[in-house]
Amino acid sequence: MLDPELIELSDDSSKAELRIIPNVHGPINTDSLLQLLTFPGFHSLYPNMTSIERVCKEVNALCGKDPGQHELFFVIAERRDGEIKLDIDADKMHAGMTLTSAWGGREVGLPEILTALKDQKVTMGLSKAKIQALLQQLAQLAPGQSCQGNIAQGKAAINGQDAVVDRKVSLARERLLQPQEMEDGTVDMRNLGAMIMVRPGELLMLKTPATPGTDGYNIHGEVLAAKPGKDAPLIPGDGTSLAPDNPLKLIATVAGQPVETRGGMQVDDVLHIKDVDVGYGHVDFKGSVLITGDVHEGMRVKSSGDITVMGFVDSATLEADGDIVVSKGVIGRLVKAQELSTHIKAKGQICAQFVQYSNLCAKGDVLVTKQLLHSHTQSEASITVSDANGRRGDLVGGTARAAQGIKAVVIGATAGTRTELFCAMNQGELKQELKLLDESVKAIVRVSLDIEARLRKLPPKSEWQNDAAMVEQVRMMLDEKQKITTEKLKEELEYDNCKQEVEAYYQKYRIEAGKQIFVNVELHIGPAFQRTQREYGPCSISNKDQELVFDYSNRGQ
Repeated sequence: MLDPELIELSDDSSKAELRIIPNVHGPINTDSLLQLLTFPGFHSLYPNMTSIERVCKEVNALCGKDPGQHELFFVIAERRDGEIKLDIDADKMHAGMTLTSAWGGREVGLPEILTALKDQKVTMGLSKAKIQALLQQLAQLAPGQSCQGNIAQGKAAINGQDAVVDRKVSLARERLLQPQEMEDGTVDMRNLGAMIMVRPGELLMLKTPATPGTDGYNIHGEVLAAKPGKDAPLIPGDGTSLAPDNPLKLIATVAGQPVETRGGMQVDDVLHIKDVDVGYGHVDFKGSVLITGDVHEGMRVKSSGDITVMGFVDSATLEADGDIVVSKGVIGRLVKAQELSTHIKAKGQICAQFVQYSNLCAKGDVLVTKQLLHSHTQSEASITVSDANGRRGDLVGGTARAAQGIKAVVIGATAGTRTELFCAMNQGELKQELKLLDESVKAIVRVSLDIEARLRKLPPKSEWQNDAAMVEQVRMMLDEKQKITTEKLKEELEYDNCKQEVEAYYQKYRIEAGKQIFVNVELHIGPAFQRTQREYGPCSISNKDQELVFDYSNRGQ
């Protein structure tokens, strides 16, 4: 053990000084020097291990040699003040603090912490309680020990909610799935209830407006702007208006049949016809058409609203700006190769119980409750072949093309009938739209930066505030900047929505079979393709990395 008298404090008491004669006190090791630092007056000092190791090396090298008879001087420990370390996340939303206890020096206190926070520009989201708790922990620590914790947290912006428009009346197509229950509890499949009609003043739609959202902030006090919710227009059509006392309500102004339109509704006059045949002639009506009987071969019916047929459509042509609903069946024939005798076209939805050898084209959904056979069906939304319970619904033969997915209970037939399904074919168009939106946002940013640069170059206000022409010019620049800022926010919101649509495209749009898929069914999802060589049970088929993947996780549900 080394003599305690070999070590003493410096004149300012800030260091531990070692005076040692190699030939008298050597050889030595680090443990013996560290032992000296355990004596009173030295135990709270920071041991300089680099210096201690150098002492051992030099002293031991001189032991037994002439130079070893001379006294050597070293500093082996020193006082150190407590330390503060701030860790700020890259997103500037969280700040952590590490406090290290002093080695005989000045301990960290609240003033030092406040100074460090100011230097790092941490001004928002601070927790005084957490800082005090760390200081209390620090007081219990031995020299050199540390404690840490989060002491500041930003507040994320809360984006606004999109506007929602709720329809408050039923539509003709919804009657197809609602057979009427009789008094004895049985269901009359022929009775689909009364026609949907509204009276003047009746509420058609109710809008919940978009919310602006709540701005947030990071720990530096920078504002994180919230994105306002996307508005949904409520557009009155013919026979409707916004309520005088509440512009969020759309009401009927005339009696008639409600028809859903883009962004609103209209109320149509209804033309009642028993049968459309040669004796009645073709129909071209501005309003909705209700046919209580059938539409016969070769006849044409055109409507600016909905077309509702309570009976059958047989080798005829129907065209509507609204929905087309056929309560019974749509029947066609194969005239020649790929040419079918029945044509149904709607800007809304197409709904029927049974369809065969027909061309169906809809901007909205196509819903067939029982069978869709050997037809050419196209929808800019989805195609569903299923009853309300998912127990029956056969899609056999022909082609079915849907932008947003295809769902049927059974796809194909035991005879291996060739059936072609196409869905989710428009991702390329969405990507092009995303590219155009990106370019638009960048262009707006460039214009915004140009206006800001022009505003910065303006002379002091005192030089032009009395110049009417200059004041008007500045006002126009500020108005333009505000318009550009609003437009930029709108474009960025559309870009974000489009980007999410592109990224989730193939997860969202798929082909689903509720019970079975037979052989010789051609499945196309985007560029991915597969022809079934065997039968499949209940499954969902999606495009993953440009290959079709069969998911059986919903089997039995």
